[in-house]
Parts: sequence; C-alpha cells; structure tokens
Amino acid sequence: MLRKITPFRSIAATDVDGAREEVLDIVQKNIDQNIIYFDGWSGFGAAAVLRSIAQAVPAMKAPPPELQFGRTIYIDCSTWISKRVMQRRIAEQLKLDRATMALFDKQDEEDDIDGVDQGSRDVIWKVAAIIDQTLRESRFLMIFLNGSDEEVFLSQFGIPEYHCIIIWAFRRCLFTIHDPSKILDKSRYVRLFITCNYWAINLTSSQIYAVFREETDSIVACYPCMWDIDPTVVTVCCLYRLLMQHIFQSKTIFAWTSAHAPKYWMCDGIIQGSRAKEISNVLQKEISFSECDAYRHKVVCDKFKEDPKNPLVVVTDDNMPFRKGSPRWVSITLKYKKLQEDTKTLLARASSIFIQFQETNSSSGLPNGLFQGCNNLAVLTLSYCSFSFASPPFLHCEKLRFLGLDHCTDLNKTKLEEQNCITNWTCLHSLCVLDLHYTCWEEILSEEKVDLMANILELNIEGVRGWQYTNKLQKRLPYLQRLRIIKPPCQANKTSMDINESFRDKTKLEILDFSGNSDMENLPTSLSMARKLEALVLDGCCGLENVVLANSSLRSFSFDAYGAASQWTSATELLAPESSRPKCSSANVDKKDVKTSKISLEGCAQLENLFLRELPNLVELDLSGCVIKVFDFKTMVVDVPNLKRLFLLGCEHLCSIRWGSFADVQAQKLELLCIDTRPCLGKVLRPSIVQHKFRLQVHAIIADARFARSLASLILGTLPMAGAYCFNISITSPSVSAGVAQPEEPNSGNIVVAAAAPYGDICNEVGPVWDFPQPPTSQLDRHIEIGDGSCGVESELQLHRYYSLPSVMREFAQSLHVHDSSIRGHAMPAGSMERLRWCRVERCPNLDTVFPRGGYAYEMVGCPYLEIIWASHLLMGRCIWMKGSSYGYDFTSLQHLHLHSCPSLEYALPVCKGSSFPSLKTLYIIRCGGLVHVFVQTSKEHPPSSSVEFPKLTTIHLHDLPSLQQVCEAAETQAPALESTRIRGCWSLCRLPALMGREPGMRRPAVEIEKDVWDALEWGGVDSGHHPSLYEAPVQSRHYKRPMPRGTVLR
Repeated sequence: MLRKITPFRSIAATDVDGAREEVLDIVQKNIDQNIIYFDGWSGFGAAAVLRSIAQAVPAMKAPPPELQFGRTIYIDCSTWISKRVMQRRIAEQLKLDRATMALFDKQDEEDDIDGVDQGSRDVIWKVAAIIDQTLRESRFLMIFLNGSDEEVFLSQFGIPEYHCIIIWAFRRCLFTIHDPSKILDKSRYVRLFITCNYWAINLTSSQIYAVFREETDSIVACYPCMWDIDPTVVTVCCLYRLLMQHIFQSKTIFAWTSAHAPKYWMCDGIIQGSRAKEISNVLQKEISFSECDAYRHKVVCDKFKEDPKNPLVVVTDDNMPFRKGSPRWVSITLKYKKLQEDTKTLLARASSIFIQFQETNSSSGLPNGLFQGCNNLAVLTLSYCSFSFASPPFLHCEKLRFLGLDHCTDLNKTKLEEQNCITNWTCLHSLCVLDLHYTCWEEILSEEKVDLMANILELNIEGVRGWQYTNKLQKRLPYLQRLRIIKPPCQANKTSMDINESFRDKTKLEILDFSGNSDMENLPTSLSMARKLEALVLDGCCGLENVVLANSSLRSFSFDAYGAASQWTSATELLAPESSRPKCSSANVDKKDVKTSKISLEGCAQLENLFLRELPNLVELDLSGCVIKVFDFKTMVVDVPNLKRLFLLGCEHLCSIRWGSFADVQAQKLELLCIDTRPCLGKVLRPSIVQHKFRLQVHAIIADARFARSLASLILGTLPMAGAYCFNISITSPSVSAGVAQPEEPNSGNIVVAAAAPYGDICNEVGPVWDFPQPPTSQLDRHIEIGDGSCGVESELQLHRYYSLPSVMREFAQSLHVHDSSIRGHAMPAGSMERLRWCRVERCPNLDTVFPRGGYAYEMVGCPYLEIIWASHLLMGRCIWMKGSSYGYDFTSLQHLHLHSCPSLEYALPVCKGSSFPSLKTLYIIRCGGLVHVFVQTSKEHPPSSSVEFPKLTTIHLHDLPSLQQVCEAAETQAPALESTRIRGCWSLCRLPALMGREPGMRRPAVEIEKDVWDALEWGGVDSGHHPSLYEAPVQSRHYKRPMPRGTVLR
C-alpha cells in the first residue's frame, strides 16, 4: 500500500521570530490543511518557534480572519509520560470543572490498584467527550510538543480535528537534529509538513546560540526555581554540556564525566546562589543531546570551536598549534602529541580544564608547573595523565573545587620522606568534589590530606579502595553529601574491620554507593544515624548475609547481584536507569556466592524506589512502613526464586502487588505474606503464624477492598496446591494502627457454637430466659472480615472479574465476618459460596440483603458447606438470601440460623431444592418485626412444596416477631426431632411445626408460648403429626401480660 504524499513547504528563516512569521503566513494561505507538522531546522528549534507562535497569536490586536481563534491551547509534553497525562494537561488548559478533573484522580487510583504502569495509562473517554463538547463552541488553535516516539491521534483525546488549526512537532530532548524524511514516514495524519531551508548544521554559531537561547526560555518557564535567574545562564549550561559531550567521545569516559555535569556548573560558578543545587539538578534532567546523531553533533560543535567568541578552546592533535587567547574553558585531547610549553599561557585564565591523553600517550606526563598561575581554575579533569603525586601540578590552585582523575599514574615514585616535605596543599582547602577513577593515589586519601578537605561535599573512589576505607572517614568530612566507594580491586585476603561507627557523624550524607564490594559482609549499624541518607546502592555486594537498615529518610535502595551499573545514581534519578544496568551476571560472580538471605528495611518511612535482582538465597524481605505504591515482581524484585517471607506492614500507600504471569505466580515459593495498609506508629507487630501446616499463609489487613485484587492473583494462582494454604483477610478502617493484631490460630476442625450463652444486649431486653447464642468466633483456615470504615467494598462486591475479592469469597472463604459497615445492597458476591462454613453479619444499617440473587437460571446456588448464619442489627435488611434461582438452593449443611434485630426482614432463606434442610438444628430469631415467613418458596412459576423437612431441628426460639405467620411459606414444617420451642410476641403465628416421623419413645417437645397465641394456632390433626397433644402442655411465658380491655372500665 502506497503512503499518501504529504504536502511540503519550506521557509528561509534563520531565527525564531522569522520562522514564526513565515509559519503563520503559510497557515493563512493553506487554511484547509489544518494539521501541520513543523520540523524547525531539521528538528532543532521547532519547540522554540511553536512556543513563540503560542505567545504571539493571542497577543495580536487585529489578526487577519484566518488567524482569529476563540482560544489558543499550548501543550508541552516534551517529557512524555502517557496519553493520560497529556489529556490531563489539555483539560487543565481548558479549565474544566472540578468534577471532570476528579475523573483523572479516580482513574489513576484505579490504575494504581490494578498495577498499570504510568506509561500505559490511556485517555479517559468520558473526559474526551467533555473536551470535544467544550472545543466545538469556537474555532481554536492547538500547539503541541510530542515527546513520545509515535504520532498521536488527537481525536482520542477529545480534540475535534475540524474548525481548528493544529501545529505540532516531535521534541524529546533539548537539542535534536534529524533527517526530516524519517519524520515524514511516521506522520500519518499530517496534512502539511513545514521545514526550514537551512538545516541546523548550515546555521552559523551565533544563529545556533540564538535558537539555544529561545529553547532554554521554555525550560526556565517550566520551573519556578529558575524564574529569578538570567536565562543566559541556562544557555551557557546547555553550551557547556553540548561541548562536553563532543569532547569526551569515549562512552566510558563520557558516562563518568556526564554524571558530574551539575557539579561542573556549580563549581565553575555558572550557577550560583542558594538554589544552585536545585537548578543544576533540573538542568541535568532537561538538557540532553541523545537525539542528535554523531555527525551532525560534530558539525555543530566544530562551528562553536571555530568561533572566536566561544568561551571554549578545544585542542587536539589536528589543530596544534592552537589559536591564542584566554578562554574560560579549555579541552585538550591528544592521541600521540605532547603538550607544548606555551600551553600555560592558554590555561592562565581558564576556570574549567579537561585534559585527556590516549592510554598509550600518557607516559610523557604533564609539564611541571603546568597550572601555575591558573588562579581561576575551579574544575579540573585529567584522564590518562602522568604527573608527580608528591608534587602535583595543581598543588597551589587555591580555587580548585572539582578534581577528577581518571586512570592517572605517578610520574616518578618519590620517596615518602620527600613527599612529607610538602605541607602546603592549598588545592584541597576549597575542594568540593574529589573523584578518583582508577587512579591509585594513596597519599591524597591519607588521613592527613582528608583533614584538609574540610569543604568536601562529594567523594568518589572507583577501582582503588574498598568499603574498609570508610573507617578512615570517621569524624572527618562533616559536610559530605555523596560517598561512592565502588568496584574495588580484587583482594586476595579478606580484611575484617569494624566500620559500624563510620557514619555516626555523617548527618548530611545523601547518597552512599558500595557497588562491587563483594567481600563486604555486614552493613555498618551507624547508617541509621545518617538522617539525610536518600539512596543506598549495594549492587554486586554479594557477600552481605543480612541487610538490616532502619533509616527514616531513605528513598531508594538498590541491590543488584549482577553488579554495578554503568551510570551512577544521581540526585534526580535515585535509581540507576535500566539501560545502564548489566544485562547478565558478572563472569566472576557465582550464584552460590550471593549469600544474602534476609533484607529488612522496616522503618524506612520514605522508601519508594527499590530494585533487587538475582538474589537466589533471599528468603525474607521486610519492607514494613515503606511508601512503595506498587510492589512489582517484574521490575522491582526480580529473580528471587526462593523468597519465602514477605512483610509489608504499615505500608499505607501500597496499592497493588504485581505478581507477573500466571506461570510466575505458580513458580513462587512464598510461604508467608503479611500485609497491613494502615499507617503504623512504632514497632510493627507480627501475626502469629501456624508453623509447618500450610504451603502458603496470607495475613492481610487492608483499608481498600480493591487491594484484594492483588491477593486474589496470588490465591487463585495457587489452585494446583489447593488445601495447602490459608488466609486471613481483614478489610477495615484506615485508622492508625500500632501493628497487626494477633489473630487467633486458624481452626480447621469442627465449628463450636456456644449453647444458649447469655448475649448481653438481649438479656437486658428480654431477660435471661431468652438466651441467644454467641456468634461464631473461631476463624477458620480461610477467613475474611469486612469491618468499620472499609473503603470500596460495595463496588468491589459487584465486580465481574476473576482476580477479585468476589472470586476469593466465592471459591475459597470458609468463615466470613461483616460488621459495622455502611455498605448498601449486599454483603456477599452473587453466586454460590463454595466453601463457606460460617457467616456472621452485624451492625450494617444500610444492608439490603446478605446474599444477593445470583447464578444462572439453570444453576444451583447456595452454600453446600455453610453451617452457621448469624445476623444481627441489620436495620434495612429485607432477607438473608435473596430468592431468584428457579433451579434450587443448596443449604444442605446449614445447622444454625440465628437472627436478631432485623426489623425490615421479610424472610430469611428460600427453600432448598428437595424441600429439605437436612442439617438444621437450631433456629433463633429475635426482634424482626417485619418477618412473615422464615423460609419462602423459590419461584412462583413452580408449584410450592406441600412440606419442608427439618429432620435434625431440635430448638426453635422466636421472640418479638409480630408479623410471623409460620416458619415456611405455604408449606407444612416437618420437625420430627424437635425438643424445645420458645415463642413470645409472635401474635400472628398460625402454625407450629408438625412432628410426622418422630421416633417412638421420644419425649414430647416442650413449648413456652403466650396462651392467646396457643389458643389461636391451627392444627392439621394427629394423622399428620400436627396436633396439640403431640406437644407438652404449654408453659405460659413468665413475661406474659394479660390483654387489657380495649374500652373504658367506667360505667
């Protein structure tokens, strides 16, 4: 299929203002081609031109008709997150009402619960309809910067693609230069393509700089922390970063130097003031040149190098001798030539100097006194250089703030006595950053020299020293914020050293990286005292047996047994990006060498970023009290095949657990999962555990019923091992907890129901003779509780999906307790409860029914194993189980039906299939004023049963049921085993149960009933087992009160 040919227009502008005017002129002349892509100067500057258009059009005083718009919408999604985020920004621009904006929060919350990652979140169709309705009112202009890889179809966001002009561009990073034809290939909906005649490589350096200035204005506008600074400063930072990327062409060296960009800007004095750190971190994230191919990048940089106004001089083998002058930044990269004597003149006024030799060209060394007279030198990076460690050439650079040494060597091994003669190391006094990258310089790490570094903020040691060096830092470097001691050289003998107190005084430490210290066995205990520690990296520390840390400021933790990442953890990205992590385990690391069996980060109340990988011996993971929202076994905790115990107690922000595929769940060896999503103060208590009984135990207290979806994924995924697991799930109020309550040990045996034990409030109302059974309290192996203040229960019970709370309740729950809940409708999911053995529902004032109508017309529904139904104080409840299935109900195991204070109750249960309740033993119903029949016929379409059998029913207690007519609707109640009947306040009662089939010799059942009621009863005769003589003589209730005359006694 041939791709449609997109109309193409080019403009001759070389600056932003000129490009804006030409684009608007084309728009006026091509009004029918309303979806326009603007490519700038082959990608470069497109964002700046579009931003300029967005500012200029609304400000026009008398625009031509073609440029008259009811509104202008400017959407900058350069940092692409998802379609959802883009739609939210459109809604914000349109200032939609609060109810509409709340839809975003609601759907985001739902996606958090379902574990949907940020990048996959789609548009909300209801919001799209509102946006469409809003924009139909008038003609509009939309300008859009697309930071994704693909063209977006704006109609799905609610943007009507008619009666409007849409101008957009791709923009993923600040400096982009690409081939326009590649953009055309991706543009399916574009109706007009505009580009500049000049590509970026054809512009002069001053023109490129001017566009840079316009581009950086948009960065400044986005961040309030930069509103007070001169935008020129940001432009200089961009230029600095651009040239630095060009200088350090080796990927290894560039990765090392690029991590330091924020420090370069601050140490060089480009960014100053109290917000320097914050601004530098923002620019580190915003300024990127990854979308520019190497050739075009080189051409642009060469233009700047040739510009005499450029503050940077680049010296290479090809341009020696170099131009004269006094530049601010100097880069010298030599593969085979040596430094010339007049280099000193070039460096005299430089504030940043970068010198790198080819590895084979480093033997000649740096000239003596090379930096003598460099009074402004603040940033110095030396790569593969040789110089005297005893008397380094930068020894007296008193303004030096950044010193980076990569693979540098000592030019001449000076004797220790000669080294000690030099005492005036003024270069260390102002030093803020020291980075030793495979440079074995013992002297500068000595205690004597470290004492001179009073202002050090960052110390990086790679390939030189190991974790033991932290012992030397005790009571030193008081302002240290970042410490990296990584990838130490292999040590033949393991050294045991106590470093527990090394961090007691490191109160400003923010980032600590021990990557590659494979012989480290224990973390220093004093790390808990580093009260500003935000990131801890232990990648490749395979010798650690137990990792136990409680630090309330920790936000990020990484332990990757594959080894250290190629890119350091930064202040903006507390976890190394996936692209910088090793793809496989290091060749010298065997899985059996990874000793870590327990990781406990309990009490790390700010922990939100976690990465664990390839820890085959990890058995226990405790993240109690952390603020992780989504716990993901695919991206967060990876390759931990033997994890058996997972604790997530007091994790109030936890929304979801992503277990992976069904196969991943089945491969889990998890034995214990403990979760509590309520906030927790103090030490978290652990639930009591049943040892050596179950393959999997789940103990969960959750404030949001939707979290049960995550539990369902685990529970339903363990179907092959049915019977080998237990769970205790409590859905309750999110109020602060002191810890997980100690649940009773699950009881898988017979249910014990107290026989006629006094129940407090009943005794107060009707006296001790009307005993009411206590509710069931012994939790069975699979127990669910729904309590006061629980969130989302009502909607969750109506959810039609497999991995959900209803599925767990229907297929697995054995005991269920619902209490003090405001849920309406029903307390159980529709359908059969296949394993439920007892159900207790109380104090739910809005509940309509306990078990709703459910199942298909041809399906038998019910609870085949249900033994106890205990319901109390259901003010609005109309029934216990709603009738509706014409096929039948299964209550064959029901032994006890106990109902109290349900004034709106009309009936309790539909009649079972076969017209029999073969196991029912006790029937207690008290204060249910609306009850007419206890058991009703299932459907009017079928003829009612003439009798309903209760072969084991022994006890009937009925109290204060003024509307009750008989136990079963339109059928005789057969109870041949009846022993005791107590009735009070049942003024409408017509019949007592028949005793047909009663075994000979059985004692007649006792009856306690008001005389008026007894006298009004209807009887079927002796032959039908329904005659007063078959009962003991009735005992009148001790609470009986004779009827009072209706008229006056006065004559």
